[in-house]
Amino acid sequence: QVQLVESGGGLVQAGGSLRLSCAASGRIFSIGTMTWYRQTPGQRELVAAIGRGGDTIYAESVKGRFTISRDNAKNTIYLQMNSLKPEDAAVYYCKARISGSRFVSPSDYWGQGTQVTVSS
Repeated sequence: QVQLVESGGGLVQAGGSLRLSCAASGRIFSIGTMTWYRQTPGQRELVAAIGRGGDTIYAESVKGRFTISRDNAKNTIYLQMNSLKPEDAAVYYCKARISGSRFVSPSDYWGQGTQVTVSS
């Protein structure tokens, strides 16, 4: 079994910062791309993604404010969120493409989500 656990969400004032973490555990052989999404009523948005080698992509709306990083030794990704805006408020989820063994094709796993609230 594989688990993804997010942490670091909370309430912050506009202009503030938060750092989200997402740790993978369980039967893991390799982890490919890891991605942060955010969900608001009626919309899911890809926020940022990072490959195993460190290549990254960002949504236009967060470029220059958010930074995704990865610690392969800890099977963990982070999302440093600076200059937060009220429109960044959402439930943030991480997704990881994980293979349990060299003989099994990778599958996507999701965390349970962490709430980010930004007050104006």
